[in-house]
Amino acid sequence: MTAPTPGFDSIRRSISRRDFLAQAALGLGSIGLARVLADAGAAAVHPADAAPASPLLPKAPHFPAKARRFLHIFLNGGPSQVDTFDPKPMLDQYAGKALPYGHLQTERRTGAAFPSPFKFKRYGRSGLEVSELFDKLASAHADDLCIVRSMQADIPNHIPCFMLMNCGDSIMSRPSMGSWITYGLGTENQNLPGFVVLSPGGYPTKEVENWQSSFLPPIYQGTYVDPQHTAIDKLVANIRSPHATTQAQREQLDLLRELDGEYRATRQHDPRLEARIQSFEMAYRMQMEASDAFDFSREPRTVRDRYGHTAHGRQFLIARRLLERGVRVVQLYQGGPQPWDAHGNLKEEHTKTAAQIDGPMAALLADLKASGLLDETLVLIGGEFGRTPTVEIPPNGATAGTASGRDHNNHGFSVVLAGGGVKGGHIYGATDEFGFKAVENPMHVHDLHATLLHLLGFDHEKLTYRYAGRDFRLTDVHGNVAHGIIA
Repeated sequence: MTAPTPGFDSIRRSISRRDFLAQAALGLGSIGLARVLADAGAAAVHPADAAPASPLLPKAPHFPAKARRFLHIFLNGGPSQVDTFDPKPMLDQYAGKALPYGHLQTERRTGAAFPSPFKFKRYGRSGLEVSELFDKLASAHADDLCIVRSMQADIPNHIPCFMLMNCGDSIMSRPSMGSWITYGLGTENQNLPGFVVLSPGGYPTKEVENWQSSFLPPIYQGTYVDPQHTAIDKLVANIRSPHATTQAQREQLDLLRELDGEYRATRQHDPRLEARIQSFEMAYRMQMEASDAFDFSREPRTVRDRYGHTAHGRQFLIARRLLERGVRVVQLYQGGPQPWDAHGNLKEEHTKTAAQIDGPMAALLADLKASGLLDETLVLIGGEFGRTPTVEIPPNGATAGTASGRDHNNHGFSVVLAGGGVKGGHIYGATDEFGFKAVENPMHVHDLHATLLHLLGFDHEKLTYRYAGRDFRLTDVHGNVAHGIIA
């Protein structure tokens, strides 16, 4: 006689909740799990006797915000400010001569003044001066841009400056800016991650640390997507399960929720396990929404032509589609560790690197403006530092006359802001007459972060998270809001 099939109650008694999580093959892809497994420091935010709400649900800021979402176009590697957004005619007068500074505090030896090989001209009604490297961006959007020419970082080295710009600290592990924003605001689309990172062809320097959640709950970590791929199954790994239908996965998740309820009723709440379940749910919901959001082939041919049929064109087009669908934070890297790091052959390297994104960037801002989204999308364009106005002397002893690159410069560089709450067609701050050091309205990265959070509706001193007995924030114990750039 055949033994009876055990009922649900007997199954429930015979398998622990942890065993079930370990054994269940939901086939839900790495999108959610990567953020959970990257850090075990999730925080309990719900009482043990209540069903958890999604930590990504939209939240109100401290005060009415000028911007609702954030787009960060990271020009990783350090573009030269005197070749992009900060023209310095005095460099032509000092060409081949030593500058009056004496020795510049940089990472490597530098020599004489190095005039920019690029032409600057005035654009728009505002007459904003921008280099020909970004002619398409400036031609279409000069009156929408606010150029901050007085940025400062701590030291002239990529790794700590990547961390400072992204996470507010150059040494210690801290949550990224995108993680802080999604922690504070949640996101508007519960079927997509709140924070998405696009970098074609691989990670930048410091890799996933740039978008880490650190001690914030892992749900706030950025989700990486490689836009060099064109097929949706490669763009978003494991977006569809090869083992179970959508209905079967839904039933598995419902069972998981029921087991979770029993576990919560009898044992101490485990925030790490809760974060894992939330990630399973997110990955399940993404199977439908992401297939649409990342499928740029649904755009008309004329639109795809404007962005360009390259990995960078796809990157900016996908970014627009994500912002339209309510993703709170989108961060774009140019791909590779440091494409703007022109220690030699600056003219050729900057020309090639700028050409990859000038057109797509102009197209993205134009589409956001046409749809009305630019008014509520805060845009930041820039790198981790700038470059010297003097020529770098290579270690092989080449003279200043044969060298052709610039060293790192953290003392004065430029970033560009646009969109929600920012003064358009505006210059804020200034470097000295050679472009080396900020001398008017210096803006440290901490001040930039404080200003960005203010535009998103937050008092940067009050957006905190308690960890290890201390209240942490993006700006640490620093930061002043630059009201001069706010419309």
